[in-house]
Amino acid sequence: MQQTIKIATRKSPLALWQAEHVKSKLEQLYPDLMVELVKMTTKGDQILNSPLSKIGGKGLFIKELEVGLLEGKADIAVHSMKDVPYEIPEGFELGAILKRENPFDAFVSNDFDGINDLPQGAKVGTCSMRRIVQLKATRPDLEILDLRGNVNTRLQKLDNGEFDGIILACAGLIRLGFEDRIKQQISAEQSLPAVGQGAVGIEIRENDQMILDLIKPLIDKEATYRVSAERAMNARLEGGCSVPIAGYSTINGEQITLTGLVGNVDSGVILKHQASSNIDAVEALGVQLAEKLIEMGAREILK
Repeated sequence: MQQTIKIATRKSPLALWQAEHVKSKLEQLYPDLMVELVKMTTKGDQILNSPLSKIGGKGLFIKELEVGLLEGKADIAVHSMKDVPYEIPEGFELGAILKRENPFDAFVSNDFDGINDLPQGAKVGTCSMRRIVQLKATRPDLEILDLRGNVNTRLQKLDNGEFDGIILACAGLIRLGFEDRIKQQISAEQSLPAVGQGAVGIEIRENDQMILDLIKPLIDKEATYRVSAERAMNARLEGGCSVPIAGYSTINGEQITLTGLVGNVDSGVILKHQASSNIDAVEALGVQLAEKLIEMGAREILK
């Protein structure tokens, strides 16, 4: 008997790319499997005139997908890991984290090759508090303007001349075939990426063993270690979208190194720390790093 798997996804081009990516991987693994996409609109897609930090954070992009899972309209939901809140609601779990794409931020411009080439007072578009606080640290003279919408919409606004440059995630541009628009891959030193940036995750109903077995071959070990460390730090900090938090890890052999950052957009204060451990202790590493940031004053900023 032919089995059908339904994937809940948002309708944005990038979300659809991610869902199609999972669909094709599953179809390669299981030639007899039917895979359908269930396209949904989320609150985050509907409210485009306010910064996410003001209206409830990135979790707004996954709520409706979770309801779809709960009601049985879908079997799995595919998310960009940087949109998945650190607290997964009861009844759900992360079933798989896939191979990670380029995790860095990208500077995109039609006239300038990099952030340092921008003239005094240039207009830069981003709505990420994390990007804003780090951008202000190196270029306090820039005028930073709000930029919402999907990747295509943001590029269109740049092309319409609304900005001198915009900052997006490299991963999204690469996945949608806009790699040639990346003028500068911004280093982790200049703009530490968001927790989970570049990774795609699969959310499932809790203890759904059949689905777990089905998606198990999609799990990427290295991405799972790295993203788990970053998310453990974020969970200990209780970090939402309204405070600039960044977390980025690298693996060398059996060692994982995690860098964490908490910032204050108003005062410009940035707290940053790095720690390492064996890959067997990624969760503990995340908690340890968060504790260090709290010791340095993160709690005051997070309030």
